[in-house]
Amino acid sequence: MNDKADILAASLKLLLEENTKEAGAYLDTHYPFKPIIRKSRSWSRKKVITICQRDGYCDRYTGKKLVFPGALQVIHLLLPDQFPADKNWSMAKTHMAFWELFPTIDHVFPIARGGEDEESNWATTSMRMNQIKANWTLEEIGWRLIPIEELKPWDGLEVMTLRLVEKHQILQEDDYLLRWYKALIGFRSK
Repeated sequence: MNDKADILAASLKLLLEENTKEAGAYLDTHYPFKPIIRKSRSWSRKKVITICQRDGYCDRYTGKKLVFPGALQVIHLLLPDQFPADKNWSMAKTHMAFWELFPTIDHVFPIARGGEDEESNWATTSMRMNQIKANWTLEEIGWRLIPIEELKPWDGLEVMTLRLVEKHQILQEDDYLLRWYKALIGFRSK
């Protein structure tokens, strides 16, 4: 019996027959609950930049280009009416590009499902795709991880961001942008 609904139906049938122990044993054998011990995870901005650059600022699930987070903030600060952003990510107050193009790191095999928090299990993806994928495995949602060799890498607008920050004083006064800027400068000075 491969269909999970059929497994539950068989368990319910056993329960109807008042075979509680057999129903539990059947469920344990055919569709067991597997508790997961949560592991901590966190990434520095430098780590995010490292993984984004490794993946060529491309979404590993779609192959689409993504943009260095500092670039999105530069556009927001210089064109706030056309490119609004809310510090709490309110969708009603934030340009859709922040979900579609903002790179984030996803655990290919979800940590919540027992995946490891290590580089071999990390993939660059957009905020939107990360939210869609959530804690599902690629097999469960019918996605694939695009090999790095198949991607068309680019710089994610890093260079233009650096130039604009150096050119505009207002950009140098934004704490959020400066954290990304300093992380990128630190990364490039290696």
